Amino acid sequence: MPRLRLRLLLLLLLLLLLLPPPRLGASHASPPDGALELLQGLRERLREVTALSRRYWAHLRCRVWPEDCDGDKEARASSLGWSLPLLGQQYLDILTSWYCSFQDCCGSGDCRISNNLTGLASDLSRRLHGQHLARELVLTSVRGYLELPRPHKALALSFHGWSGTGKNFVARLLAENLFRDGLRSDCVKVFIATFHFPHLKYVDLYQGQLTDQVRKTQERCPQTLFIFDEAEKLHPGLLEALRPHLEGQDPENPRVQSRRTIFLFLSNLGGSVINEAVLNLLKAGWSREDIQLEHLGPQLQAEIAKSTDSGFGHSHLVREDLIDFFVPFLPLEFRHVRLCARDAFLSQELVYTEAALDQVAKMMAYVPKEEQLFSSQGCKSISQRINYFLP
Repeated sequence: MPRLRLRLLLLLLLLLLLLPPPRLGASHASPPDGALELLQGLRERLREVTALSRRYWAHLRCRVWPEDCDGDKEARASSLGWSLPLLGQQYLDILTSWYCSFQDCCGSGDCRISNNLTGLASDLSRRLHGQHLARELVLTSVRGYLELPRPHKALALSFHGWSGTGKNFVARLLAENLFRDGLRSDCVKVFIATFHFPHLKYVDLYQGQLTDQVRKTQERCPQTLFIFDEAEKLHPGLLEALRPHLEGQDPENPRVQSRRTIFLFLSNLGGSVINEAVLNLLKAGWSREDIQLEHLGPQLQAEIAKSTDSGFGHSHLVREDLIDFFVPFLPLEFRHVRLCARDAFLSQELVYTEAALDQVAKMMAYVPKEEQLFSSQGCKSISQRINYFLP
């Protein structure tokens, strides 16, 4: 049924393109000067397309549904050997682009890469709350990387902060704006350390599987995104397996394929150091928005490097500076939790009041004990808490 509906939609679109312009009756307003000539010229061009409609549809049919042409030599030959005027080719490109907007139509994945940096900037500005550092650093680094004509290495970003501060959310926004299918894209792979690599005794097996996944994804797609959640729990052997994919390549070497690859490492590691630094700056009279990367970066990297319960800080990825940026996610305050609650109501198309937002935000626990400044869970579980306010 879905394929039948799609064919009917394509036929309808073709019919609309081929319909003559409506006649202007006496009761209608006079058209602007030259409008009738323009419409008649368009009609003549559309007649050209009509004369070639049989080959046009055969080509489109074989391009969109190649299995329909299996065994149909005449249709396949027609679709491969035809020649359309410019207008007909433009119509074909329009229809093909429309089809590719919701259905994969190429084996390499090129048509599924969107790189909507304007949308990414808008989403980070409107939907990510309380994270001015992450917003600026992620947008700047990703934009700069995608604009490189021949990147010599992968872009590696490491997100750090408490749970619920937006690390996974930013990873999802990146996937949604760089790839048409978001996290469902064949060019995006998500790995959760405790889920995908749970048993230490199988590390050798995991290494081979991970290397194979990365290689095959890069072969399939000219641009890829790999997300590693709970990165601090990755076995050192798995981090070592990623090392060759993050190391730089000689851009002048013609044998080196220029592929864009982004690695995201998401971790709670260093969250307490970030929170402590932010708290001290706020107590000293700083505005939250005045806090810059240089105020948090050195402490964060030092904490990561000296961590004893994680192999991440001692891996070659960190020691050899293969991570391009360590991105701190700040602890969220009451006002940010209110905004998360508002977004949760809107996402479910529910009516809310300012009092309801206050109530949802007050349901969260806040630390430190004296200041009660930061939400201990960030915005995590907000969507579940608004269920208390449903009629």
